[in-house]
Amino acid sequence: MHDLVIRHGTVIDGTGAPSYRSDVAITDGLITAVEPQLGAARRDLDAEGMLVAPGWVDIHTHYDGQATWDPAMTPSSWHGVTTTIFGNCGVGFAPVRPGTENFLINLMEGVEDIPEIVLAEGVDFRWESFGQYLDVLEEMPRVMDIGAQVAHAALRFYVMGDRGADHSARPTEQETVRMGQLLEEGLAAGAFGFTTSRTAKHRAADGRPTPGLTAEHAELAGLARAMRRAGTGVIQVNSDFDDGEFRLLRSMAELAERPLSVLLVQMAIAPDRWAQTLASVDQACADGCDVTAQVGSRPIGILLGLEASQHPFLTHPLWHELQTLEPETRIHRLTRDSQLRRRLVAERPDDDHTREMTTILEQTFELGDPLNYEPEFAASIASRARTAGRDPFDLALELLLQDGGRTLLLHTFENYCEGDLDVVYRMLVNRNTVCGITDGGAHVGLICDSSSPTSMLTHWARVRGPRLPLEYLVHKQTAATARTYGLHDRGVIAPGYRADLNIIDFSSLRLERPIVVHDLPAGGKRIVQRSQGYRHTFVHGIEVAHDGEDTGARPGRLLRGVRSGPNGRMLAGGWHLVIGPVRTMVQPDAPCSPAETVSHTSFPLPEKTMGFLTSEYRPAIRFIALHCLATVCRSRIHVRERLKARRKSGRTRSTESGTAFPGRRLHFRPNSKPGPFHRRSPINCQFDQPAVHSLCSTVWLSGYTAGWPCATRIQ
Repeated sequence: MHDLVIRHGTVIDGTGAPSYRSDVAITDGLITAVEPQLGAARRDLDAEGMLVAPGWVDIHTHYDGQATWDPAMTPSSWHGVTTTIFGNCGVGFAPVRPGTENFLINLMEGVEDIPEIVLAEGVDFRWESFGQYLDVLEEMPRVMDIGAQVAHAALRFYVMGDRGADHSARPTEQETVRMGQLLEEGLAAGAFGFTTSRTAKHRAADGRPTPGLTAEHAELAGLARAMRRAGTGVIQVNSDFDDGEFRLLRSMAELAERPLSVLLVQMAIAPDRWAQTLASVDQACADGCDVTAQVGSRPIGILLGLEASQHPFLTHPLWHELQTLEPETRIHRLTRDSQLRRRLVAERPDDDHTREMTTILEQTFELGDPLNYEPEFAASIASRARTAGRDPFDLALELLLQDGGRTLLLHTFENYCEGDLDVVYRMLVNRNTVCGITDGGAHVGLICDSSSPTSMLTHWARVRGPRLPLEYLVHKQTAATARTYGLHDRGVIAPGYRADLNIIDFSSLRLERPIVVHDLPAGGKRIVQRSQGYRHTFVHGIEVAHDGEDTGARPGRLLRGVRSGPNGRMLAGGWHLVIGPVRTMVQPDAPCSPAETVSHTSFPLPEKTMGFLTSEYRPAIRFIALHCLATVCRSRIHVRERLKARRKSGRTRSTESGTAFPGRRLHFRPNSKPGPFHRRSPINCQFDQPAVHSLCSTVWLSGYTAGWPCATRIQ
């Protein structure tokens, strides 16, 4: 008997395949069956009219401190996240020498806007090595699974002392070797990767740039060699991508023989650089490197509020006087005293903050009801004020005082240079991108982008045109993100995978308004945002949330390193046959991107139709066998063809396709320059003519790799 059967739901399985109606059975924390009309269970859950999707795998958060004191892991747990990875952007809390914790706190405060008093009060530094840090994390059961990474800044400061905090200081050869040893030890203890920050935007609270900002080739190469020795881990980087930067990072990844994952955003100072960087990512993938770009799904910005970390009157002398009052008293006085409001607007100081706010209000908006994360520039505070003949600061104050002073205004500054999300659309539909940049646990007084897994679905599948398929959006933040960090046991709804699931009433799925609360250690404030529409969330088969409320269950555990899937299988995100006007491609890892759907048709390739790819040596394909199953014009007549090709003497051999596609030739062309990781290397597979369009309505092709450490992309 099953422990639980979720009945009659619409399954979106995480691979990008079309949704289907089915039951899902769970036993001992694993999915045991996915098919209609399953047998008896100890608990039945009716999901009629609801989506059944894998739990979200959020790979870019900063819960390094919060994970030590908060088993609920909010706000991420309110938005269907069942696994999270932190230690990103080169900042973290291990290794650390006793008595030097203040530097890491100062850096985290500056880079990720987590107040010093919160971290000093909340984090009990009971560790020195990274392994000991993991041991402390492992002591606490949580609502979700967590994983950590080794941060560059912590390594430098631990080995180099105060010199390590200076990005211009160069480590000696012995110091580089020592950092490599510590990194290797951290990876062996269970770290998921190494992270560094190379962006000028990141500074410690005292104004110093992040320690890894200008680390040179010798230092990065020493760390890369350590990762190669360890044979595990992802290299995660936040960079401004100036000239030559991507080449440097790619060379590090090639030397390490490890995957590279970079953050990708559109910057106002260089609005086209993101496209150049993404083109470099695409080229690296085409060359056989394992590279992903982590992208957001809405504008990157901050929230302005009278109780938040930023608002237009923050440096005003009158505001300094008001800050001595309790928040409720302060707002009550401002609401009733029109003279005080006029003075705040008319007598504002001539300082850097106020001048900056004048510019910021040009791109600051009401969130509205329903919440609007893609407002038009004409709706900005400054534009509306000009139309009404008002001072922008006056209008901003009026809006900020609404709802008892709890209103928050959205200021956009990245991914929004043209006043829309067209750039984000182009990022999302690229097959080499995955969802990231939610920053859960960070920038707590400025944003709550940890809610973006929810708005990802509502905005892109329901609100915006052109809409993106729900199956594609779910894939981007489940199987795709899980595979990026080697979590091959989750992110897919199929027998043998982890029973981390969300049951969603999509018709009612929405975000609530963000609010400021004071629930951090030492009474620290943060912005949080809840959602509606998540009916049930399961972690390892145990319900952790019901209708948005915490059940109190804590099945989440610390994850230590790569997790293999059922029978040791590596997660490839599903194989797809992509039929285009010129060629037909077989591609594991990602479904046909929505950008290609105009000219391409993508068919998912179910596991039941098994093909095999076997490699004796990773750079060379020894055998290729594909099973084709076609449903002809929706009939029950199936065509099955086994095709074989063998690479000989470095030359491509083409094989007649037989009766299924008479007169067509199928070519298998190994990549002439196999990459160091061989995830996306070796085969170009095409038909000379796209006769498949007229032959069949649906084609499935499935593949399974044997003998490789990870699946490969076939282009």
